[in-house]
Amino acid sequence: MSRLGLGTMTWGQDTEPDEAASQLVAFVEAGGTLVDTADVYTEGDSERILGHLLREMVDRDDLVIATKAAIRPNGRYDGSRRHLLRALDASLDRLDLEYVDLWQLHVYDPATPLEETLSALDEAVASGRTRYVGVSNYAGWQVAKAAAWQRAWPGRAPVVAAQLEYSLLRRDIEREVVPAVLDAGAGLLPWSPLGRGVLTGKYRTGIPAGSRAAASHFADFVQPYLDEECARIVESVVTAAEGLGVSPLSVALTWVRDRPGVAAPIVGARTAAQLAAILESEDLTLPGEIRSALDDVSDMAAAHP
Repeated sequence: MSRLGLGTMTWGQDTEPDEAASQLVAFVEAGGTLVDTADVYTEGDSERILGHLLREMVDRDDLVIATKAAIRPNGRYDGSRRHLLRALDASLDRLDLEYVDLWQLHVYDPATPLEETLSALDEAVASGRTRYVGVSNYAGWQVAKAAAWQRAWPGRAPVVAAQLEYSLLRRDIEREVVPAVLDAGAGLLPWSPLGRGVLTGKYRTGIPAGSRAAASHFADFVQPYLDEECARIVESVVTAAEGLGVSPLSVALTWVRDRPGVAAPIVGARTAAQLAAILESEDLTLPGEIRSALDDVSDMAAAHP
């Protein structure tokens, strides 16, 4: 699997099909393999576009296709076995695939017994509809409970991946989630490793037109990372980038990519040009002193436990 994953959350909304095609071709040509989507992304259009491109432009066997389920179109969480397996079948139909490589529980549903939710993962693997299973946006204890349940009986599908938000601006998962993922032997797939775009430095002097923070459907998503504390971290990233002669994007992404337990950060780009800039970070390694400085400036306040 590649060191970076290609996210498709905006395909069909902010990213038109032609632009998505350019992204996927560039990603594959750069050696990328992991492509991540979900059944609720752009009301299923993300999966439909990806399915079309897999038929027409790239070899499906060269890619690791990942999708997710557990959120209904109305936003309600639903981890019931009935909903999950129906959602997986619908995803396979939109993707025009017989199976996906990784199927993930998008969220934890507290209203459904976890053993029922996990039984859907077992059925999905046993039926050949997915090769591997994982979780997404789970708390540390939820990861640990799911992984332990799956290990408790022979034949259950092990949890091999956990997808969570992780960046220099969002390190709280290091307290409990990352240790749980490492203990489970799963790979960490960070989403929004660029701090929802803020770590690129584009918001240092305001909100540019055409940016996610300027879009009505994404403004609330970006806003939490536009405070003074985040700005201080961004300035440190910019300083490091200037010293290395690379972009702030490359510094921030490399920091996440090389953290313990990280398998592949999931990067989402609106345009092929943005993706090209992201792919340039592939060969960068941060010097120890810069990594330590970024660790210090983004360090979390002490907490118990």
